[in-house]
Amino acid sequence: MTSDHKGLISREQVKAFRKDGVIVVRQAVDRAGVIALRDAIERDIQQPGPFVHSYTPQDGQGRFYGNLRTWETDSALRRFCFDSSLPAMTASLLETDRVNLLYDQLFIKEPATENSTRWHNDQPYWAVRGWQVMSFWIALDPVTLESGALEFIRGSHRWVRWFQPQAFGETEGFDDYDNNPDYELIPDIENGRSDYDIVSWELAPGDVYAFHALTVHGAGGNLMERVRRRGYAVRYTGDDAVYDTRPGTHPDLRSDHHIDGERLDSDRFPLVWPQFERLGD
Repeated sequence: MTSDHKGLISREQVKAFRKDGVIVVRQAVDRAGVIALRDAIERDIQQPGPFVHSYTPQDGQGRFYGNLRTWETDSALRRFCFDSSLPAMTASLLETDRVNLLYDQLFIKEPATENSTRWHNDQPYWAVRGWQVMSFWIALDPVTLESGALEFIRGSHRWVRWFQPQAFGETEGFDDYDNNPDYELIPDIENGRSDYDIVSWELAPGDVYAFHALTVHGAGGNLMERVRRRGYAVRYTGDDAVYDTRPGTHPDLRSDHHIDGERLDSDRFPLVWPQFERLGD
């Protein structure tokens, strides 16, 4: 499902990730893997899993479809999250001896979907604390700024600022996030873009954004008339990550079986690296 990644993450990439909070890994997923992930997305669209969150399209055009924790109900996605090279890449980038799967997520912006993704950083949404937390965002279609490429503020993970989560659109059954008094409102980045070091990359299918959970990012709408923008994200954690019961996290990403400060190792947040520790699963 993935290419041979021995030595794929270089020392220079680790340094860039540590400094910038985001890198691109080209052809991290091979053609067979891309096809398998596309097939899994289509299965989920036809029979959505329990955490689906489609957003109302702007101007009644297009469709913005998403879902969470899809590895729990789709065996192909489970295999990818566990057995692809991503856990080993996480170990390299986070410089950690252990890697846990936090969750996975689908992002589909159909053609002519103008919905943008607001500027934010991810970790305030997640019931986890620690520095070693990151995401991979895998392109399953050609991605350009016109089709909704992600943009990142380089080095923003080193701000160590936690921004109040806000809903990304109108979603049935969900209003908004609880207020956390320790968070701050995110600045108006879009109207002050020149004040920030904003970077983006075009991706081919199989290319991957790898970014820290505190790196501020956003994305425009898919303005293409015939090109889909299917993305699949997988979130992993390292040695220092523990469960966090603070207010303001996404309710579907919490656990009923963890207490504050507890190590994540569990069926819900499985250990995926080193892989030999999972033999007999």
